[in-house]
Amino acid sequence: MEKLEKFIEKLYNDHTAEICHMPCKTDSNRFVNEVIQLLFPLDVPRNMDEYMLRFRDSELQFRKLLIPLKSLLKDEPRDILDSFYHALPGIYEKLRMDAESIYKFDPAAASVQEVVHAYPGFYAITVYRISHQLVKQKVPVLPRVISEYAHGRTGIDINPAAKIGDNFFIDHGTGVVIGETTDIGENVKIYQGVTLGALTVEKSLAATKRHPTLEDNVIIYAGSTVLGGKTVIGRDSVIGGNVWLTGSVPPNSVVYHKSEIKIRSGKNFPEPLNFVI
Repeated sequence: MEKLEKFIEKLYNDHTAEICHMPCKTDSNRFVNEVIQLLFPLDVPRNMDEYMLRFRDSELQFRKLLIPLKSLLKDEPRDILDSFYHALPGIYEKLRMDAESIYKFDPAAASVQEVVHAYPGFYAITVYRISHQLVKQKVPVLPRVISEYAHGRTGIDINPAAKIGDNFFIDHGTGVVIGETTDIGENVKIYQGVTLGALTVEKSLAATKRHPTLEDNVIIYAGSTVLGGKTVIGRDSVIGGNVWLTGSVPPNSVVYHKSEIKIRSGKNFPEPLNFVI
C-alpha cells in the first residue's frame, strides 16, 4: 500500500500543474454543439428573448472554458468573448455557402437543411470554422480539443489552423486529413480518404509551411495523398483517385493513377487467392 500511495502522490503532483491549464473536454464539446445550435437550430426559439437567452448561456459556457487558460491568453477573456461573437455573422455566412455548395454538387442531397443537419462533412467544416476563429484569436488548446471532438464523430481530421476558403465541399469524408499549414482556396471539393499532409514530421520544422496549397476550383477524388509545403495544386485542376503527389502541378491539370485490372476464369487459375487477415 505504501508504494501505491507514493505512486498516487506522484500522479497528483505531476498532473496538478498540467490539468489546471486544460479546458474540460465535456464542456468543450457541449460549447461547440451549443454554438452550432445557435447558428442552425433544430428547434426554433419561440421569440427573440428566448434566442438571446441561448446566446447568453453559450457565452457563460465559453467564459467557463477560458478560466483554466487565463494565464496563457494573449487578451482578456472579455475581449476574446466579444471578438468571437462578433465574428459569428461572418462564420454563419461562410457556412451557408458551404452548405449550398454541398447541396449543389451532391445528387444525393435532398435539401440544404438535410446537409446542415445530417452531413458529417458539413459538421466537420462547421467545427473547423468555429475552431479556426479561436486560433485566429490565439486561444490555446481549446481549438484542438473541439476539432478532435469532430474528428472522433466524423472520421474527418481538420487541423483548426489550416486555411480554407469559401464554398468548401467534403463528400462522405471518412478518412480525410487536412494538416495544420494547408492552404485551400475557394470552391474546392475533397472526397473520402484524401490526405493533405507533410513530407516530414521533424519537430524543428513546426514553424514552417509543411502542407500543400490547393488553389481555387480544385477537385481531389477518393484515396489521394498530396504531401509537402512546397506542393501547389494549380487552380481548376482535378486529382483522380489513389494518386500520390509530392510535387506541384500547373493550373488546369488532370492527374490520375493508371492501374491494370485482369479478370481470369477461376477454373483455369492454378493459385487461388487465399488471404487471412
